[in-house]
Amino acid sequence: MTDFSRSLPLVGASNFRDLGGYAGHGGQSVRWRRLFRSDHLAGLTQEDTQALGELRLARAFDLRGRLESAAQSYALPDVRYHALPIEPTVVQRAQEMARAGQEMTAPIARRLMQDTYRAFVSDNAEQFAALFAHLLEDDTPLVFHCTAGKDRTGFAAALILRALGVADDVVLHDYLMTNDLYRRPAAVGGSAPQEVLDVIWRVQADFLEAAFEAVQRDHGGLDNYLQERLRVNDAARARLAQLYLQPHG
Repeated sequence: MTDFSRSLPLVGASNFRDLGGYAGHGGQSVRWRRLFRSDHLAGLTQEDTQALGELRLARAFDLRGRLESAAQSYALPDVRYHALPIEPTVVQRAQEMARAGQEMTAPIARRLMQDTYRAFVSDNAEQFAALFAHLLEDDTPLVFHCTAGKDRTGFAAALILRALGVADDVVLHDYLMTNDLYRRPAAVGGSAPQEVLDVIWRVQADFLEAAFEAVQRDHGGLDNYLQERLRVNDAARARLAQLYLQPHG
């Protein structure tokens, strides 16, 4: 048994957690204290930064769009920063609807979120391919994040865990953990109805399922998608397992 905690209680980030401990290929567990996912890191306190230093965090991968990362930039001591920008689309689509006088409803928001996840698969493969390339360089502890650590980050975490052989239901469980951990900023929302905010600022199983249905429909399955679009072939997957799975005994 390990006494590692999955969620790290930081003051300036609410969705920072470890992907370790899940059973992967051959029953080998994902190594603890190597792979972290989070919401944005611009609000970290000095104590938070010290806590990340104790984790020996060495790499940060920022999936936020360019304006998002510019508005809330950060630098962590001894951590190499890499921008892999995926531009947000849901807020932009909502604003376009508002300008056109169209009402945003929860079902429309749900469809927008599903479309967003399908777009991760088709439009943002290069960013996820770059993330895997960095993962394959070495096993120094890293964090990948976006603004809320739920959509771009959630899909990235799901890809990594599934590439390591973690079962689909476990991957979904990790994905949905955001609903328990993420603290929504008090300033968001404007005039949007609460039911709409609850769609946009939370995660639902059918969001992630929309992405993997697109992977199956358009690429013939995850193995093909990893190899053809993310440049993660069998040899790369074997190295990924060597780096991030705990050997037996």
